[in-house]
Amino acid sequence: MAQAKIQAKMNEATCSKFSRTLSMADRSGRLLESLDQLEMRVEALREAASAMEQERECILEMIQSLQNSQEMRNICAGEREELTLTANRLMGRTLSVEISVGTIRNPQQEEALQKATSIIDEIVKKLLDDMEGSRQKLLALHAACVTEAPAVPINQKFQAIVIGCALEDQKNIKRRLETLLRNVENAEKNIKIMDHQKLENTKANGSQ
Repeated sequence: MAQAKIQAKMNEATCSKFSRTLSMADRSGRLLESLDQLEMRVEALREAASAMEQERECILEMIQSLQNSQEMRNICAGEREELTLTANRLMGRTLSVEISVGTIRNPQQEEALQKATSIIDEIVKKLLDDMEGSRQKLLALHAACVTEAPAVPINQKFQAIVIGCALEDQKNIKRRLETLLRNVENAEKNIKIMDHQKLENTKANGSQ
């Protein structure tokens, strides 16, 4: 009789323990599901913030392009002053929007980013002294960041460095190079236009 009671208690304890284990597993599953949903929302948030960051850069670039455009030079001084004030106001409002998407990096990725940034900065410093040479170097760096076969030589050293960067940093490096190349192209166009105008003015003065 006593043995039967002991066995019954043991069976009851086993069942109770089994029930608690299932209950903990259920709770753990629900928590894991919640975390999975939160992870998707976090990634969506980061993507949205990154898109806003790119939009901010695009707007700033467009404002600068308008400020330095030939159309702005061809209008009268009064209209140019008014449009410049508007452009400056828009520039200020855009700059007041601060967006930051941090990137988690290990020490190797941090070092790779610093090296890649340093290489680009060195070229940028020499842009005004040698615009065409700097443009060719930027093209070689950009070619190292694209997957499709580029039409220009690739900077193999830079490519190895970029591969060691975090994925988000790789995208940002590529985007920065694209922005720099567009700025160089616009600057070259403006220089050609100014040279042409100077030549035309010289001819006009000579014919008088």
